[in-house]
Amino acid sequence: MRVLITGITGFAGSHLADYLLQRSEVELYGIIRWRSRTENIKHIWDRLKLLECDLRDASSTRDVIEEIKPDYIFHLAAQSFVPTSWKAPSASMVTNIIGELNVFEAIRKLNLKSRIQIACSSEEYGLVKPDEIPIKETNPLRPLSPYGVSKVGQDMLGYQYFMSYKMDIVRTRAFNHTGPRRPPLFVCSDFAKQLVDIERGVREPVMRVGNLEAKRDFTDVRDIVRGYWLALEKGKGGEVYNISSGRSWKIKDVLDMLAKLSGVDVKIEEDPARLRPSDVPNLEGDNTKFVKATGWKPEIPFEQTLSDLLDFWRTNPDWI
Repeated sequence: MRVLITGITGFAGSHLADYLLQRSEVELYGIIRWRSRTENIKHIWDRLKLLECDLRDASSTRDVIEEIKPDYIFHLAAQSFVPTSWKAPSASMVTNIIGELNVFEAIRKLNLKSRIQIACSSEEYGLVKPDEIPIKETNPLRPLSPYGVSKVGQDMLGYQYFMSYKMDIVRTRAFNHTGPRRPPLFVCSDFAKQLVDIERGVREPVMRVGNLEAKRDFTDVRDIVRGYWLALEKGKGGEVYNISSGRSWKIKDVLDMLAKLSGVDVKIEEDPARLRPSDVPNLEGDNTKFVKATGWKPEIPFEQTLSDLLDFWRTNPDWI
């Protein structure tokens, strides 16, 4: 089975590659750009078939997909950091929506029968009312960031190509996920790295934080990517599935858990630069539909994920 991961050098993409390389039936391909940072896949570099491609370029995308002729495509390539989407909204839209459109058009024009997973996001739900928690797939989409809007665009484009051309597309809305190799732009990894820097004595014992009152549903990335595989193995084309733990954590509680695991005493200071123009107060997913369709369930406790994240930064203090 020929499997293509777009975004293979990214956080989730590299963990998905780790998972798929354990499966003997998979011949694994990945797309990279000339300026891609490859640290996340350096440990498996010689086991991958990597091709250069910029998904924003239609001809480049079509040429690569024609060469690979993939059976499965995991489309993970995206601008994935919410604050960046406020600073560069048009770039986020082009990368996320046009990049996906070029993949779909390549598959359609080459008349391939590829099964495609689209990595959508819980950020699509945006403003969720208290009586809508936990969030089901049928909940209205009220995105509160340009990133969220771009993921709604990806999501709806996947639905449209399924309806218009009967392309075999499964959409997944993953809620927050973290773990080793997560860039420190993201909250759990940011906190863990700050704590490890304090442990090492290279930072004052002051934690710089944003909104600690927001609540997020966290799952270990290694559980998430197993869910991505099951989405194509057992999911139904045209459907959308939440992948979530089913429990939300206040960001303040996450910080407290990490500080307890680290054992350092810290002072907390709010950093205005870490606050968003509008923030989603609570994202807690209902995973019932996905569990029923695939049998998936999270296996790694959140406390273990946070411990692994601290250990990662202790071992790789300069990883950026």
